[in-house]
Amino acid sequence: MQVTITLNGKPYTAEATPDTQLLTFLRDAGCKSVKCGCETSGCGLCTVHMDGKSVLSCSVLAAQAAGHTITTMEGLQEQAAEFGAFLADEGGEQCGFCSPGFIMNVLAMINELDCDASDEEIREYLAGNLCRCTGYQSQLRAIRKYLAAKGGKAE
Repeated sequence: MQVTITLNGKPYTAEATPDTQLLTFLRDAGCKSVKCGCETSGCGLCTVHMDGKSVLSCSVLAAQAAGHTITTMEGLQEQAAEFGAFLADEGGEQCGFCSPGFIMNVLAMINELDCDASDEEIREYLAGNLCRCTGYQSQLRAIRKYLAAKGGKAE
């Protein structure tokens, strides 16, 4: 079947079988920031935005995404780089494997949480993102500073 989505602001159509995961569909489209980590919806590595909301692309079929707007980190390079600078300043860099999913969740989070969100609210929002490289404290500091710089809302 043909599946058509808006991918990073442009129409994209490709063949997909009824059981093709959105994750596979996006990687086949060249979106290599979308990673497969667990295949059980537990790690957050495959996070993308569907119609502006974070979704785990391993839990969505390509056919379910038909007609929707999908954004990957390839479509948010400027915002990702901006937040990445906050991570680097706080020593929150990661190996890079889980960074795209984490960054995608943070970029969605700033649209939903106030700039004065508590650490608990931030942790709860990011609960599905696993990282084996950090203890999350430097990432939390980076998020707090990013939220403050953004005023809690994306541009």
